[in-house]
Amino acid sequence: MPSSRPLRADARRNREALLAAAREAFLAGDADAHVEEIARRAGVAVGTLYRHFDTREALVAEVYRQEVAELCAAPTRLLARHAPDEALREFLLLLVKHAAVGRGMGEALESIMATDSPIFDDARNDMARALDELLAAGVAAGTVRDGIGGRVLLRALGGICGMRAKGWEEDAVTITTILYDGMRRGAA
Repeated sequence: MPSSRPLRADARRNREALLAAAREAFLAGDADAHVEEIARRAGVAVGTLYRHFDTREALVAEVYRQEVAELCAAPTRLLARHAPDEALREFLLLLVKHAAVGRGMGEALESIMATDSPIFDDARNDMARALDELLAAGVAAGTVRDGIGGRVLLRALGGICGMRAKGWEEDAVTITTILYDGMRRGAA
């Protein structure tokens, strides 16, 4: 298991290069990318990969954690640039894009689905909290109806983004827009 002490600058660069190479491979649909190939793309030796990630599954989990962390950092940035209701709309569309990313990583993520990893529960909790923040801002501004929780909204989006048919992402954006309009109707 990697140490919890801060990484040296070169070790941090190697770790970031490994994560970037893995993310690129997984999002391109190369779910079977071997650790050797990921290390080569990152410009490091396989031993360096294993110093940072005990297993391929640990690497996949960390790539997904980063994706979710970037997504869940968005509400603060969005609220700084937009009115609360517009920030919510933007975040809902980011969630649809995240679902597309998740599909790109789908096969790679399957390798950790059978483990005891709490990564998916943690991700859902983080996304629900991000939605709660945006919903609360919208309610306080009087632009979003009260009584909608982030977890419920996330479940609705999960159903929308779970469509498997060709063109699902376009349909998901359209349905998400309808859902958003419904959350605004009746706001104070």
